Amino acid sequence: MKAMILAAGRGERMRPLTDQIPKPLLRVAGRALIEYHITALAEAGYRELVINHAYRGEQIVDYLGEGSRYGVRIDYSAEPEGALETGGGIRNALPLLGDEPFLVVNGDIWTDYPFARLNHAPEGLARLVLVDNPEHHPSGDFSLDRGCVKKTGEPMLTFSGIGVYRRQLFDGYTSRRFPLAPVLVEAMVHGQVSGEYYRGHWTDIGTPGRLAEIERFLQDKPGRITQRDMG
Repeated sequence: MKAMILAAGRGERMRPLTDQIPKPLLRVAGRALIEYHITALAEAGYRELVINHAYRGEQIVDYLGEGSRYGVRIDYSAEPEGALETGGGIRNALPLLGDEPFLVVNGDIWTDYPFARLNHAPEGLARLVLVDNPEHHPSGDFSLDRGCVKKTGEPMLTFSGIGVYRRQLFDGYTSRRFPLAPVLVEAMVHGQVSGEYYRGHWTDIGTPGRLAEIERFLQDKPGRITQRDMG
């Protein structure tokens, strides 16, 4: 199974840190944020990765190269200035992702989720990983009812940005730029989205404050850092 890391966002909320560098290359405990994903995916058995990019994307390509030093092969999906949003970005990368189901992970999160759990095809069109609602997103995104993800229900949980998709999920979407959430909601209406609730560590690194929090977490709790995190 191939894996895609979403890395095309402008990172407006991270300014001024992202004025000269794309968010995936911001340093966290001495490493670029995106490297945590790459090494974790490699450790879980994913050898073929796709990374999309837009804002200062050449820096990402120059820094990561073809991926050999991580034990993977990286293909890049370039997007126009302003990017294509999550849905459009994935659809744009479908030629690189092939015909089989593929894993996608947001590039601006940090997690200890074991990606090997998702190394199989979903029963429907998608399988999502849901987590507890963080303080900045108390209302959540979706509910989980006996393994089925729904738009409403109790309790509401937050979509982690980790999921496995079939390319058929994007059938009929012709616009180049569109968000992922409406695509998922449409599939939920037809009972085509399954999910799981993950109770481990997950952080949406969307602001400088949250970047500092995960920096402290990794520095202050070395017992929680695996060999993959140390490189």
